[in-house]
Amino acid sequence: MLLRTEQERREAELLAPWAAKAAQTRGRERAITPCEIRTEFQRDRDRILHCKSFRRLKHKTQMFLSPEGDHYRTRLTHTLEVSQIARTITRALNLNEDLAEAIALGHDLGHTPFGHSGERALRKVMPNGFEHNEQSLRVVDFIERDGEGLNLTWEVRDGIVHHSGLVEPQTLEGKAVHLADRIAYINHDIDDAMRAGMLRQEDLPQNCLTILGKTHGQRINTMILDIIRHSGGREAVEMSPRIGKATDELRSFMFKEVYHRSIDPAQEARAEHVMIALYQHFAAHPEALPGEMQARIGRFDLSCVVGDYVAGMTDRFAVRTYADLYIPTAWHVLDSE
Repeated sequence: MLLRTEQERREAELLAPWAAKAAQTRGRERAITPCEIRTEFQRDRDRILHCKSFRRLKHKTQMFLSPEGDHYRTRLTHTLEVSQIARTITRALNLNEDLAEAIALGHDLGHTPFGHSGERALRKVMPNGFEHNEQSLRVVDFIERDGEGLNLTWEVRDGIVHHSGLVEPQTLEGKAVHLADRIAYINHDIDDAMRAGMLRQEDLPQNCLTILGKTHGQRINTMILDIIRHSGGREAVEMSPRIGKATDELRSFMFKEVYHRSIDPAQEARAEHVMIALYQHFAAHPEALPGEMQARIGRFDLSCVVGDYVAGMTDRFAVRTYADLYIPTAWHVLDSE
């Protein structure tokens, strides 16, 4: 049996000097008894993997609302793709793969139902706005385990909250997840947009394809190999200027042609309407919140508690809750799942 102490010794001997070491973690807010066989980062990975918020990702939109077909990404499949890419990068660079995996699995736990439509809706109505990376940190700190939180290590929490936004993660493993997230969503969103008929191969910027590759697999391979070759042997996780510029151009194209457009604007407007209506209802009627959510009022502002509840819903639960509140029972037309 490979004990935790043996794994920590291997990390010290085999990982790069600048890699995060589980034995040197900045620790947790609440001290816990060490596990006999798992390092602290492995333990965080398992806590995230088994939490309720992680399981709900399978029924949360990634980009397209209720797409016809079984092959579109969900928030869960996106998370798994990010984890795989981050693990590949960190393993090749002799960084801490366990830390990267934990950050990747937890990075989107705070995403709303209905993808970015839901996020925009909550940003409009919540007094302090809404950012999914900050909500992901709230999930692991205050929401999971009936309000106790998962009590994760500082390094995992830092990587989760800074996987997007202007502040960079302080660990190289966190930076690997940041890049893995970008690599994953740029490429799989191109794939899904083509499947939905929003894009054709000839619509993509040809200068980017010449540099990065013409297929989904070629582009991902180019980006990952570039990070490994450009960062190997030094305290960095970054793309080369040439590949980084092409990646940024492709990302900008996606924002202009896909993310800021819609395959069905009316459906996205309806999704925003559902989110705003749910938020406003529970803000006006906090007694209608589940008991565990009501118990948090006072510890947190009501607006924050309501935001936690609505953001944590899956797409279908949000629709059903809206139907229960606003549509006469005789008119309900919902599936039996």
